[in-house]
Amino acid sequence: MTTIAASRSVTNVITAIRTFEGEGFPVRRPFPTQTLSLVDPFLLLDHLGPVDLGPGEAKGAPDHPHRGFETVTYVLEGNMEHKDSVGNSGKLNPGDVQWMTAGSGVVHSEMPQAEFKRKGGRLHGFQLWVNLPRKDKMIAPRYQDIPAAKIPIAEAENGAVRVRVVAGESLGKKAVIETRTPISYLHFTMQPGATVRQAVSKSHNAFAYVIDGEGLIGANQRRVGEGQMAILSADADAVSIENAATAKAPLNLLLISGVPLREPVARYGPFVMNTKEEIIRAFDDYQNGRMGQITH
Repeated sequence: MTTIAASRSVTNVITAIRTFEGEGFPVRRPFPTQTLSLVDPFLLLDHLGPVDLGPGEAKGAPDHPHRGFETVTYVLEGNMEHKDSVGNSGKLNPGDVQWMTAGSGVVHSEMPQAEFKRKGGRLHGFQLWVNLPRKDKMIAPRYQDIPAAKIPIAEAENGAVRVRVVAGESLGKKAVIETRTPISYLHFTMQPGATVRQAVSKSHNAFAYVIDGEGLIGANQRRVGEGQMAILSADADAVSIENAATAKAPLNLLLISGVPLREPVARYGPFVMNTKEEIIRAFDDYQNGRMGQITH
């Protein structure tokens, strides 16, 4: 086994658990689980599908509140539409990203678009929850809806390595999304035999999640397969990824990193604050209508 110099190592591999969210759509969740509560500043990663749905089978997440963090929705296949209690609405199609800063609180819904619900089809995507620092938890809600065409794509090795730059920077391309704290969110697609070395600041916590295929990740070239997440050490400023020449299929993975907040985390359902008292206040604000309601 070859050791690659100046690259982070994989310290742990976690297999995502299977569970259901919203009205009952299937997700694979590497965290939070009983084994791993968070990867600071990230609170949750849900891998939705891929699932093939018949006519009328598509489900979503009806009206629900959020406060104190951000949700990042990334659609690979199928579509969703969102609405919230401050008047925002929009549609997410394949390749689109929505970065929602809940801040002081919104009531939010994410549902399949009417035509998709009627006809059915394949649904596949991700939702990442990003914690907000204490100073930003009560800021005004904000949306960044980024269509697929605006997400930078970079290539290397004559197209054998392709990366969609949702946040951060890779292979000379910089994301259009603005983040409250330094965050990188990269979607790599690598053909058999391809390798890449991605810069990741030592100040970041980092993990890689394999969407499909199998990769050799880190200086210790740990083998990580579909539905598994590799937690990376913080002792180097790069991560190496390889799709073995003998692989039968491309490797698809997310490489996500961010500067940890190192603040107390109090979380309950859709609210993430710093203290239990703030969580109680969030419930009170929601139940008494202070987060508004969605007009359908």
